[in-house]
Amino acid sequence: MAISISVVLLLVILAVIFLRNGGLKVSHALVCLLLGFYLAGTSIAPTIHSGITATAEIVSGLRP
Repeated sequence: MAISISVVLLLVILAVIFLRNGGLKVSHALVCLLLGFYLAGTSIAPTIHSGITATAEIVSGLRP
Protein backbone atom coordinates (compact mmCIF):
# COMPACT_ATOMS: atom_id res chain seq x y z
CA MET A 1 0.00 0.00 0.00
CA ALA A 2 2.84 2.43 0.79
CA ILE A 3 4.29 1.96 -2.68
CA SER A 4 0.99 2.69 -4.43
CA ILE A 5 0.46 5.85 -2.36
CA SER A 6 3.96 7.04 -3.25
CA VAL A 7 3.35 6.38 -6.93
CA VAL A 8 0.00 8.19 -6.80
CA LEU A 9 1.60 11.17 -5.07
CA LEU A 10 4.41 11.29 -7.62
CA LEU A 11 1.97 11.11 -10.52
CA VAL A 12 -0.21 13.86 -9.01
CA ILE A 13 2.81 16.12 -8.69
CA LEU A 14 3.88 15.38 -12.27
CA ALA A 15 0.37 15.97 -13.62
CA VAL A 16 0.12 19.34 -11.85
CA ILE A 17 3.52 20.40 -13.18
CA PHE A 18 2.60 19.34 -16.71
CA LEU A 19 -0.74 21.14 -16.61
CA ARG A 20 0.77 24.34 -15.18
CA ASN A 21 3.35 24.46 -17.96
CA GLY A 22 0.53 24.80 -20.48
CA GLY A 23 1.40 22.12 -22.99
CA LEU A 24 0.05 18.63 -22.60
CA LYS A 25 2.19 16.34 -24.73
CA VAL A 26 1.83 12.59 -25.31
CA SER A 27 4.15 11.82 -22.40
CA HIS A 28 2.09 14.09 -20.18
CA ALA A 29 -1.10 12.40 -21.23
CA LEU A 30 0.41 9.01 -20.37
CA VAL A 31 1.29 10.26 -16.88
CA CYS A 32 -2.29 11.48 -16.42
CA LEU A 33 -3.59 8.13 -17.66
CA LEU A 34 -1.40 6.25 -15.19
CA LEU A 35 -2.56 8.60 -12.44
CA GLY A 36 -6.16 7.68 -13.23
CA PHE A 37 -5.45 3.96 -13.07
CA TYR A 38 -3.58 4.26 -9.79
CA LEU A 39 -6.31 6.46 -8.26
CA ALA A 40 -8.92 3.90 -9.29
CA GLY A 41 -7.11 1.31 -7.19
CA THR A 42 -6.92 3.42 -4.02
CA SER A 43 -9.43 3.82 -1.23
CA ILE A 44 -10.37 7.32 -2.46
CA ALA A 45 -11.91 5.93 -5.67
CA PRO A 46 -15.50 5.67 -4.28
CA THR A 47 -15.31 9.27 -3.06
CA ILE A 48 -14.15 10.50 -6.46
CA HIS A 49 -16.88 8.47 -8.17
CA SER A 50 -19.65 9.83 -5.95
CA GLY A 51 -18.36 13.40 -6.38
CA ILE A 52 -18.33 13.09 -10.16
CA THR A 53 -21.80 11.51 -10.13
CA ALA A 54 -23.19 14.30 -7.96
CA THR A 55 -21.63 16.95 -10.20
CA ALA A 56 -23.05 15.29 -13.31
CA GLU A 57 -26.51 15.20 -11.75
CA ILE A 58 -26.34 18.90 -10.88
CA VAL A 59 -25.19 19.84 -14.38
CA SER A 60 -27.83 17.69 -16.05
CA GLY A 61 -30.51 19.35 -13.93
CA LEU A 62 -29.63 22.85 -15.14
CA ARG A 63 -31.96 24.38 -17.70
CA PRO A 64 -30.71 27.19 -19.97
